[in-house]
Amino acid sequence: MRFILFLIGTLGVLLFVGTSIWAGVQIEGYDPVSQFISESYANGIPNAPALQKVFMISGIFLAGFGFMAPIGLPSSKRLKMYFVLFALFYGVGTIVTGYFPCDLGCVLDTENPSISQLIHNTMGLLTYVVVPFCLLGIGVELKKKDDASKLPVVSLICGSVSLAFVVFLFGNPEGPFIGLFQRIVEGSILSWTLFCASLFIRSSKT
Repeated sequence: MRFILFLIGTLGVLLFVGTSIWAGVQIEGYDPVSQFISESYANGIPNAPALQKVFMISGIFLAGFGFMAPIGLPSSKRLKMYFVLFALFYGVGTIVTGYFPCDLGCVLDTENPSISQLIHNTMGLLTYVVVPFCLLGIGVELKKKDDASKLPVVSLICGSVSLAFVVFLFGNPEGPFIGLFQRIVEGSILSWTLFCASLFIRSSKT
């Protein structure tokens, strides 16, 4: 079971990162500093359907990791709740935003957005509001349990960094660094996921 947790967590992260990079590289003039990840697989972008599917597969792995991870951690109802919320808002959220991509350009203030863009934006907003607090909550709960691993500290650091840059992102959603801010948020969450997954493979060898 621990190896499966390591595998699905790692695959979810690698697929997300790899697809994000590839999606941006294929678009001439795409700027990861100033453009959202969603713009690289929006409706109308070449190969968008294939990219959307890979993001959805990544979301399935991340959701599975969130739902299953509490099995290998100290027993706590609150800890389990935070992981379930992570699974729902980050894992399932990635599936939803892949299935409902934004319109070409991912314009936020358009007068007539498609249903797909409305769902995409709403799910993205909820994800970035909820997930940083999940990581912070996991860190606090594990500290209460005197967890000997570095996961409590890593959870608090990654949760704090992601929350700070969510504030920067929402503070100026049309600014010149929105892509950079979003990638720091995503990088913090994915780094936490990868670190958490690595604990399971290390503990399975002891």
